[in-house]
Amino acid sequence: MVPKTLVIVGAGPGLGMGVARAFGGHGFRVGLVARSEATLGGMVDELAGLGVAAAAFPADIRDRDALADALSTAEDRLGPIDVLEYSPSPTGPITDAAQTTVASALAQFELHVLGAVTAVGHLLPQMRDRGAGTLLLTTGVSSVIPAPFLANVGLAMAGLRNWAHTLHAELRPLGIHAATMTIASGVIPGDKIADPDVIGARYYNLYQHPHRAEEVIGDLNAFRDLVAKLAVGAADHR
Repeated sequence: MVPKTLVIVGAGPGLGMGVARAFGGHGFRVGLVARSEATLGGMVDELAGLGVAAAAFPADIRDRDALADALSTAEDRLGPIDVLEYSPSPTGPITDAAQTTVASALAQFELHVLGAVTAVGHLLPQMRDRGAGTLLLTTGVSSVIPAPFLANVGLAMAGLRNWAHTLHAELRPLGIHAATMTIASGVIPGDKIADPDVIGARYYNLYQHPHRAEEVIGDLNAFRDLVAKLAVGAADHR
């Protein structure tokens, strides 16, 4: 049996490695895409030590041509990509709602939305031809709960979450599973819910259930309460 291939776009040593270990432990080959060649190299070495076939494909996600080239190289080296996991960490300025500018909004939109659109657009034709494939698009809690202190990030992630749900509805009849993993927590080693390997197992479980459009990790209500408390505190200091 030919091994399946997972590619993680936005791979990092926390969440990304948790997902890589989970899928690699089930026989997947793993491709890692991110900017830092040194970080990726360390991740590949760690996975190799676990018996997981892995390779790095450095690219800046905001450079859409470079991202597409990295995915093409991954396909050439690892074979058809069966699962895409998209989870870049927010970079660049994170702005409050009233301080959000075109530039700060665009920076997050390019990273979270246009990068995902590029990756999905590159892989979808082959997935359509095969009548199979999985697209797991990661968002944060601000995609669900408006948070003034994460305004430009939430603006982008809410769009990504919405798109993931529409992809799910459109592609499921074609045999392609699109879903969003909404993370309402930090990634905390040793935590019973937020440990990278616990989270990675949740991603693999989502992959195994193609009828699901969304999985939530963490407590949405706890974050909603935090936003409300901060709003009260800000009002008290006016």
